[in-house]
Amino acid sequence: MSERANASVIPFKVGDAPEEESLSQDPAEQLQNPAERLHLAEAVRMAEAIVFASAEPVSEKQLAARLPDGINVALAMAELQQIYARRGVNLVRVGDAWAFRTAGDLAFLMSRDTVQQRKLSRAALEVLAIIAYHQPVTRAEIEDIRGVETSKGTLDTLLETEWVRMRGRRKTPGRPVTYGTTETFLDHFALEEIRDLPGMEELKGAGLLSGRMPLNFSIPQPPADPDALTDDEDALTDIDLEELGLLTPRVTED
Repeated sequence: MSERANASVIPFKVGDAPEEESLSQDPAEQLQNPAERLHLAEAVRMAEAIVFASAEPVSEKQLAARLPDGINVALAMAELQQIYARRGVNLVRVGDAWAFRTAGDLAFLMSRDTVQQRKLSRAALEVLAIIAYHQPVTRAEIEDIRGVETSKGTLDTLLETEWVRMRGRRKTPGRPVTYGTTETFLDHFALEEIRDLPGMEELKGAGLLSGRMPLNFSIPQPPADPDALTDDEDALTDIDLEELGLLTPRVTED
């Protein structure tokens, strides 16, 4: 996979406009009541402050919890996105969250300040791609798809980048851990959701797949909700996290 993709503004359509009339450029103008427009404008300012101050993308659920009751969060964010559409930073969606990102056409200005990061190995890129498209997937399933053994170090590297996470345990003997991608993965590759990953034709067009693929070759469709556990998965418990070294065991006094 390539370096961090440029941020892009995703059009957000609110409401329907009458026929033979163009859509309003300002979502707030669709509110007829001046008091409602004023209330929305204040909510937009508050949302701007919340997203600006956050080091991580802010979900709509978090925004709804902090904005005044009755505010249409989607409308407020559409208004804020419109405000920043032509500025040096844009408001973009990351999964179900929002974040400010440098405008795509100005990314070159940041090149001197970019920290040079170590490139992932080919094995790590292969494992990352398998996890992204096949999630939830176990280590054994990854090895079956690749046809070679996957070292623990490769998975550890992907976990350290926070692009991959342990999401559950498969309901099979041995209860192997299942892996999936994170919102950090979506943010890094400028994806609104996991299903925005390129399909087979796009990968062929980019020269990433051979034109002479086996007839039965296919690319699976990632799940619509990557956070939802499947029927053959159990959620990770505190005991599981302790076993995996992700949680410090609790010390009890006799």
